[in-house]
Amino acid sequence: QVQLVESGGGLVQPGGSLRLSCAASGFTFSSYTMSWYRQAPGKERDLVAGINSVGGSTNYADSVKGRFTISRDNAKNTVYLQMNSLKLEDTAVYYCKADRGGLIPRAYWGQGTQVTVSS
Repeated sequence: QVQLVESGGGLVQPGGSLRLSCAASGFTFSSYTMSWYRQAPGKERDLVAGINSVGGSTNYADSVKGRFTISRDNAKNTVYLQMNSLKLEDTAVYYCKADRGGLIPRAYWGQGTQVTVSS
């Protein structure tokens, strides 16, 4: 059974930091590209950051470059999102996603974790 379980969300003041984790099980984690998305109320779900299967390549939305860092630990089947210098506009539900291309593509989503930035 495939599971992606996010944790680490919460309420933080502007300028603060949070570290999100996404623990994976039920599939070969090290074969999948992992990504973090976010969705604010009334808005579409947008890509925040992605990391390839071996962790050697990352990409970020322009809005979070220099503030967020995605990383992964394939030994622990976990992907992380370190979020620093948080802004009010970072408030959203954050989701992790696993993707595998090839002949039989696969994609899995977590249930999401709420991040609220407020003073």
